[in-house]
Amino acid sequence: MLTVETRHAIHPAHARDMWTEELREHFLAQDMFRDGEIRLVYTHYDRFVMGGAVPGSGRLTLDVVAETKTPNFLDRREMGIVNIGEAGTVEAGGETYEMGRGDVLYLGMGAGAVTFSGAGRFYITSCPAHKSYPSKLITLADCVEVQMGAAETSNKRTIKQFIHPQVMESCQLILGYTSLEEGSVWNTIPSHIHDRRMEAYLYWGMDAESRVLHLMGEPDETRHLFVANEEGVVSPSWSIHSGAGIGKYTFIWAMAGDNVDYTDMDFIQPKDLR
Repeated sequence: MLTVETRHAIHPAHARDMWTEELREHFLAQDMFRDGEIRLVYTHYDRFVMGGAVPGSGRLTLDVVAETKTPNFLDRREMGIVNIGEAGTVEAGGETYEMGRGDVLYLGMGAGAVTFSGAGRFYITSCPAHKSYPSKLITLADCVEVQMGAAETSNKRTIKQFIHPQVMESCQLILGYTSLEEGSVWNTIPSHIHDRRMEAYLYWGMDAESRVLHLMGEPDETRHLFVANEEGVVSPSWSIHSGAGIGKYTFIWAMAGDNVDYTDMDFIQPKDLR
């Protein structure tokens, strides 16, 4: 029922010499959503965890994860859950949360075992926490929306902020997602890095044959990954992140690190990329 894969941190000098399969092995998260399973990727980038839970016709409980060496996974962690499927239910801390497609649930440190049920496909993110903040269900009606980009530059998009200082408090987890408008393909222009935080992405809402060309690497040593629907990318603090997709898509972004300042980033203009 529970599978955990560990990803160790990679130095940028090492990433420069990686061939395609090595890049995909270290930075691309695949096959996270299997019926009847919880599948996690435990990274050594700020101890960030990403993964999926698909209860199908049963119930799945996330409780003990050996990699954290704590009695319960959330004893020293906080969690953000996004339902990318149909309506589903999450139970934690003695509360039951009904989640529609696109809703986000924040669970504070100490929330205990987490049980998933219903037709949902639950994307899980988690990072270490230093205090307990109240658990909170943030629906689509509760999030903060920001419009960015333009049709002329093919990057007109809507950013939805959920676990974010403008919406609620958390220790270090920030989470939201960005949806491209019809005809726009570029998800982040100009590209940027944030040296004080790592980031992880999940691409979803794509056709089975569609792909996103995800750009990564140092600004003067860029690399790329071709990413399919419901696949994720681990982005170290030294890496840019930008990309273009075929057809409509949404990507969930989640960050952990020194601060929760969403605007704490260093922009890299296209003319400076190599």
